[in-house]
Amino acid sequence: MESPSIPRLAQTPEPPYYAVIFTSLRKPEDAGYADMASRMLELAVTQPGFLGVDFARDSNTGVSITVSYWKDEASIAGWRTHAEHRTAQAKGRAQWYSAFELRVAKVERTSSKTRD
Repeated sequence: MESPSIPRLAQTPEPPYYAVIFTSLRKPEDAGYADMASRMLELAVTQPGFLGVDFARDSNTGVSITVSYWKDEASIAGWRTHAEHRTAQAKGRAQWYSAFELRVAKVERTSSKTRD
């Protein structure tokens, strides 16, 4: 679910809601990855309960972190089992990732600052 350019931080509602944190290390040869990542983002934003996404990648280490935000655990389960997303997951495990970790957390509190 990575995107090379997300113009701003995710705009999330007041807690509680859930964060799915996907940390990954891609293999050097990742042909087709960018197209699939764009497609997953297009698809995710249409899913019930999707609230937003933040993304970061360290170009020196290749470590990527994608945090998607969801209304509830049922919404996460719907995304996890979506047929096209399942295909992307399988390709990721087989072709694109040398390592990954998936974490799910309940967001109970937030604070923010926006500069003018």
